[in-house]
Amino acid sequence: MGYIKFDKAQVVNLEYSLSREILRTNRSGSYSCTTIVNCNTRKYHGLLVCPVDALGGGRHVLLSSLDTTVVSNGQSFNTGIRKYHGDYYSPKGHKYIEDFDIQDIPGMTYRVGNVFFKQERLLVHYEEQLMIRFTILNSDEPVKLQLRPFLAFRSIHQLTHANIWANTRVEAVPNGIRIRMYDGFPYLYMQLSGKAEYVSVPDWYQGVEYTEEQKRGYEYSEDLFAPGFFELTVRKGDVIVFSASTNEERPAGFKTKFTKTVSSKIPRSNFGNCLRNAAQQFIVKKGNDTNIMAGYPWFGSWGRDTFIALPGLALARKSEDLNAAVLDTQVRRMKGGIFPDTSRNDNPAFHSADAPLWFFHALQSYGLEDRETWKRYGNSMKNVLQAYRKGTSFGIHMKENGLIYADAPGRALTWMDAVVNGIPVTQRNGYAVEIAALWYNAVRYSLDCARAARDRAFIKEWEALPELIRTSFIELFWDEEHGYLADYVNDNEKRNMQVRPNMVIATSLPYTMLNKDQMKSLLDIVNRVLVTPRGLRTLSPAEEGYCGIYCGNEEQRDKAYHQGTVWPWLIGPFCEGWLRVYGEGGVSRVRKLITGFEETLTEAGISTISEIYDGDPPHAPRGAISQASSVGEVLRIYNLLETKYKENKL
Repeated sequence: MGYIKFDKAQVVNLEYSLSREILRTNRSGSYSCTTIVNCNTRKYHGLLVCPVDALGGGRHVLLSSLDTTVVSNGQSFNTGIRKYHGDYYSPKGHKYIEDFDIQDIPGMTYRVGNVFFKQERLLVHYEEQLMIRFTILNSDEPVKLQLRPFLAFRSIHQLTHANIWANTRVEAVPNGIRIRMYDGFPYLYMQLSGKAEYVSVPDWYQGVEYTEEQKRGYEYSEDLFAPGFFELTVRKGDVIVFSASTNEERPAGFKTKFTKTVSSKIPRSNFGNCLRNAAQQFIVKKGNDTNIMAGYPWFGSWGRDTFIALPGLALARKSEDLNAAVLDTQVRRMKGGIFPDTSRNDNPAFHSADAPLWFFHALQSYGLEDRETWKRYGNSMKNVLQAYRKGTSFGIHMKENGLIYADAPGRALTWMDAVVNGIPVTQRNGYAVEIAALWYNAVRYSLDCARAARDRAFIKEWEALPELIRTSFIELFWDEEHGYLADYVNDNEKRNMQVRPNMVIATSLPYTMLNKDQMKSLLDIVNRVLVTPRGLRTLSPAEEGYCGIYCGNEEQRDKAYHQGTVWPWLIGPFCEGWLRVYGEGGVSRVRKLITGFEETLTEAGISTISEIYDGDPPHAPRGAISQASSVGEVLRIYNLLETKYKENKL
């Protein structure tokens, strides 16, 4: 058994097991995701979920699930599980699971009478291929295995229903079949490593329900199509590999390919390895582009999340220049000095006031010499700075005081961007504290790079600005009586003094406008009221409008999204600021916060970190089960502790 494992008592308890999900990605856009008992609870779940270029590039569920039935002594035992109306589960195959292990890949052991078999699942890197390996560990006599695939062929954001337009015809291929239910989709090839009889029993399984969608206020019932099943006889010691792919594969090579793919994976044998393994799941390389998915299972690639997550995620790929690949991809998407907040090529969005400024922080974390940075990225850096200075869309521009001002009716332009009924939940119009901090850092860093490259024209144009920004920032944001920074200041210079985490960013960036006493004062306040074992609350519980539980329909959830909900990624800036102020004396506090995330590895997304958590104890996991910024920032600080502060143990 491995570092992360679940015993029989845990897996047969559906209240426990259905809240725990397994994610695997192929690093080119496809993923496989379901619960640890293989019961889908989300419309986003599926064993093979692939981007379909012919349908706009969005991800689509092809193979939803696969039932495995053991036929022994004339009796059939189905190890699958689905939920139907009225909390009715059929079949109830989870009761045959003996244990679940995820050391290298997800694997579960089943016991059906005297038959023991292990089922292991993986995605092949950079290929749209799911492979499931069945190993017969024990059987007194030959038994039959029946494998029945359930197909969806629909977008991850939609549900499907029985219809007369579906093409349910299958075609024979080596050791299997292929099927394409609708035009525009690729064929799905389902093949086995050995010979098997295919039995055609086409049928729609109607009313399959997804409990997580029901909780979130969305449609939650769909119909799945099962074309038939594969049947083969197995004995003790037999190994069979099932493959589902968008390409016809060579069955004779399945076993070798499976073993080789497993050997290349980072074993989840400790906390650090789990973080590194989770980090690699977000990387998507396709053609000349390398993107970072903001989160799974429903997020795409977002500019802000990419730049925030990249410094930490790059630590998991020491053998590859991930920084350059991701940054160069983003630079190619720039328009007018602004990075798109979303990566959809057909309709990119350019409405983020902070994403382009996080670009500079990602460059700083890259570790290039300043002169080399200016040589490679100087033009992009200049374009961003000029765009902010002259003004961009949505009212984002530099004022005479040197600070960045952003305000657009009905728009939330910072990372606190939830909007309900056309009204931003957290407007933060005017001067936002983290925008000012990021702007100062960007200008100072660019000047240092320009000096190293002897770019005199740039230096002359920009060298007087940092002092103006710093002076204006302190005058506008610092409140001596409260001992911390305003969250934002509107056009008539009215300060919003709600205690929010955005001000910690001003303590963590390489170039800061605060002195150590100011940083200590605000960090101590944040530590008392915002820091939790899962990250930082987005609003103090003492403030009006605080919402400590993130649940309900979309409107209810959006209202809580930045009004108290905990975000793990904020632990990164807090820890960095804390170490800057307290040095070696602050290591024990930081180490306790970071290692505390080890507890999350067996919650929600197994061996990864969720997007958000409740502001109120026990800080239940919410949102996406695996978030790039969450994993990236925890991994970044974990690495800092393991390198710079390795000798300072608790």
